[in-house]
Amino acid sequence: MTETALNITLAQLNPVVGDVAGNADRVREARARAKADGADLLVLSELFIAGYPPEDLVLKPAFQAACRAAVEELARETADGGPAVLVGTPWVDEGKLYNACALLDGGRIAALRFKANLPNYGVFDEKRVFTRGPASGPVTVRGVRIGVPICEDTWMEESSEYENVVECLAETGAEILIVPNGSPYARGKSDIRLSMAVARVTESDLPLIYLNQVGGQDELVFDGASFVLHADRTLAAQLPSFRECIVTQRWRKSPDGWRCDGDVEAAIGDDEGDYAACVLGLRDYVNKNGFPGVLLGISGGIDSALCAAMAVDALGAKRVRGVMMPYRYTAQVSLDDAAALADALGFGCEILPIAAAVEGFEQILAAPFKGLNRDITEENLQARTRGVLLMAISNKSGAMLVTTGNKSEMSVGYATLYGDMNGGFNPIKDLYKTQVFRMSRLRNRWKPEGALGPSGIVIPEHIIVRPPSAELRENQLDQDSLPPYDILDGILERLVEHEEPLAAIVAAGYEREVVAKIDRLLNIAEYKRRQAAPGVKVTRRNFGRDRRYPITNRFRDKGGPLPLPDDSLVSRAGRVSVSYDE
Repeated sequence: MTETALNITLAQLNPVVGDVAGNADRVREARARAKADGADLLVLSELFIAGYPPEDLVLKPAFQAACRAAVEELARETADGGPAVLVGTPWVDEGKLYNACALLDGGRIAALRFKANLPNYGVFDEKRVFTRGPASGPVTVRGVRIGVPICEDTWMEESSEYENVVECLAETGAEILIVPNGSPYARGKSDIRLSMAVARVTESDLPLIYLNQVGGQDELVFDGASFVLHADRTLAAQLPSFRECIVTQRWRKSPDGWRCDGDVEAAIGDDEGDYAACVLGLRDYVNKNGFPGVLLGISGGIDSALCAAMAVDALGAKRVRGVMMPYRYTAQVSLDDAAALADALGFGCEILPIAAAVEGFEQILAAPFKGLNRDITEENLQARTRGVLLMAISNKSGAMLVTTGNKSEMSVGYATLYGDMNGGFNPIKDLYKTQVFRMSRLRNRWKPEGALGPSGIVIPEHIIVRPPSAELRENQLDQDSLPPYDILDGILERLVEHEEPLAAIVAAGYEREVVAKIDRLLNIAEYKRRQAAPGVKVTRRNFGRDRRYPITNRFRDKGGPLPLPDDSLVSRAGRVSVSYDE
């Protein structure tokens, strides 16, 4: 092998957090494939040995030692003369813990590179567990100098304390940039990643390999979608989204620099990406946590219908169990729609009438409620009874309960029906109601690659077009009725995703009274959302680690113009530290 050629295998794989031995075996399998392809170097994603993100698990000395032992054993195995391995791992050096990438070659750990820029925004909190590494030069593989910026080391726009790792690598002789990533999916993020990578290529005049992991980890979903850019910023290769992939690329150096061969997969649309993320997130949550299957309440409504479609796509119909729990207000159309849904998707759905259970609760509560008027408390007994029964079946069978509350109704505290706030996982937790309608129509005309459900119309059209029944709003008082979902979601998106002041939302054309009501409901429902099951994240901000509001909180935006600051009252306001007694 001369310095004018290098064969690189990209392993876009799905590690499991904490499964050190299993992840190391995945490295071995990928290396065997790379060796068969004649590769010189195998590349895996950020913290692959540990799984990403490991959160506080990475602070355990026993876990750190297990990761190091696995890396050392893999290093010994490279003495066979096969491909070198570039793999992410936690690494302790002089008592400090780093997010590292290890180059394994010739039976040794030939080089280590530490992540310099640690993200601490959104879902990331790496500064609290890792030590910041230095900006280092390239590593050498078969005579080729490879720069290894790790994920955030290339996201210049995201960090106010950015260490320009790419500039350092370019100045110290790097020929190719390889960027191991743990970049979770969010709607529209592919374009952001590509723009970031193009900016780094433009600055460095170097080709760039962006390797991302794939798979679900709790609320995060990693979509893969790895890509390669030539130094002239052309797209050399695009790997698939939401599925594992191992490819070997032939890099050749000419007078114009390094270039490679590669295929470009078609980009996936935003709605298709959201749906695929929900399916993958649910599948991995169930499988990685060892559940035999899932259980969900079927109401005949669109939320449970979409969740059922996602569950069947993720796990197959045999691992999905539906339960319809009618009460005295349940319309026959709801029973019919639930049956049609189960038939279209092919899963079993049983009927458990709940009148006896609800009336039993009412009898038990008769004495403590004596003399008090009926109100929403009695109405909510229906929803809570269903939740109790679903959890009992889940406990007895071992099947995980899928919850079905959408982001719109969870935002304003209305998600209690059919176990919406109970159970193990919610695939539509980060989907507004208008998105639920869109996703349902989408699934009827498109099935994601790898989905285990049937093709064609799987959510009966009547479920999609039928307006919410009285039963679906059974836990709402008349004075708390919601506006149409397009209006509700428009207001919520501005409040939740963008933190807009109420005055700005009113100025955008929404009625002041409606905006104020939605803002009030959003604030008082914080405690309910804290009790909700985890669920897939598909937006830039969701109700998990992205939006952290105190439950006890008396601040309210009164909806007026925001007061302007009076800089004349502050001495030397332009200084970072201000002294007021000068």
